[in-house]
Amino acid sequence: MSKATITDLYEVTMAFSYVREGMEAPAVFSLFVRDLPPGRGFLVAAGLEPALDYLSGFTVGTADVRDFAQVMHREEQDLRPLAGLRFDGEVRAVPEGTIVLAGEPLLEVTAPLPQAQLVETYLLSLVCHQTAVASKAARCVLAAAGHPVIDFSLRRCHGPQAGLASARLGALVGFAGTSNVAAAVRYGVPASGTMAHSYVQSFPGEPDAFRAFARTHPGPVTLLVDTYDTERGTRAAARVINELGAPAGCAIRLDSGDLGALARRARSILDTAGLPGVRIVASGGLDEYAIDALVRSGAPIDVYAVGTKVGVAADAPYLDAAYKLVAYDGLPVMKLSSRKVTAPAAKQVFRRPGLSDVVGLRDEPVPAGAEPLLHTVMRNGRRIGPRPSLASSRARFEADLGQAAEAVRGIDEPRAPVASVSPRLAALTDEVKRRIAATTRSDTP
Repeated sequence: MSKATITDLYEVTMAFSYVREGMEAPAVFSLFVRDLPPGRGFLVAAGLEPALDYLSGFTVGTADVRDFAQVMHREEQDLRPLAGLRFDGEVRAVPEGTIVLAGEPLLEVTAPLPQAQLVETYLLSLVCHQTAVASKAARCVLAAAGHPVIDFSLRRCHGPQAGLASARLGALVGFAGTSNVAAAVRYGVPASGTMAHSYVQSFPGEPDAFRAFARTHPGPVTLLVDTYDTERGTRAAARVINELGAPAGCAIRLDSGDLGALARRARSILDTAGLPGVRIVASGGLDEYAIDALVRSGAPIDVYAVGTKVGVAADAPYLDAAYKLVAYDGLPVMKLSSRKVTAPAAKQVFRRPGLSDVVGLRDEPVPAGAEPLLHTVMRNGRRIGPRPSLASSRARFEADLGQAAEAVRGIDEPRAPVASVSPRLAALTDEVKRRIAATTRSDTP
């Protein structure tokens, strides 16, 4: 099954009608988030790179036509006008890692109307999921206040591909490593892993398990100490680490219970054993809220490992995003539905210092002291320029984050900046509204 069929049925029915009606002039669609989820002061744009991979390979083949005909209960020959359709349009987008606000286009697609319509569902799915996860991960980095954060999300994500994406997105916003082997290899992210409780349970006692693990993996080890009793496990780990000569980089991991209290007791045990350099890694249901509370309490935790709640963006697992037609055949269009009004025409976002953004028209002059955020990244269905590295995307995120006020970066009740609208876009919006109103009146019997 090709990716062309990974779409909603109405994308196919509309595209087919457009082809039959000869409506293949250029259309501009804008993908944006209407409102930020509760508890978010910003979003981190993500998903663009896999979206471009998808678009560059998008083609409707004969097998796809057969599948379309089957689900539409039509003869295959009826749908043959769609065969051979490929994406050969233009994409303008904000780079991955860019901090974005409500109402700002993350990307805009300009292509013949049937093409631009058929790719809607896949683009929304990719960009929404990855932006939601990247934004959650970014908040964990903020909450950790300089402590390393590790991705442990693979086993709890909504499928292996989502886990791969989660590891990449964590690295994009500053995670120090991942447990995901495939992601470590594919993206060059440091791999991080210890042992499971089952490993400890497989041996007569914790010291036996720890010594066996150290024999197999000479050098720094991280030992899981809470299989039975955390304090007893920490003492056993301390004895084994001392037997090894206390190599630099050793750690223990806490995975359950009152992590703050247990970390304090473990730190005391390790220090008493002459092991002040042994780090404490905490995991087990952590997200930015739990990390923030632990950091603020002064818990002696050195590394935070996050999984379930971050990999599925648990408190905000979806975005109120839309992919809307804003121009067709050179004519600006807009939607006027209650509470879902869209602004017309291709746009640009102008970023001024402090995330003081202005949404304007694509062809507006760049205001003094502002930076245009959307750049052409695909033309004629092909990428322009090399694929950016994770390091460059991370640098972009860090630069934007440095502009954010403390209230925007806050973990509890952050205050999101609101982008303003340029006078030219406001004037065009009023003009299109008047045109629609006049057309509506003339259509009324």
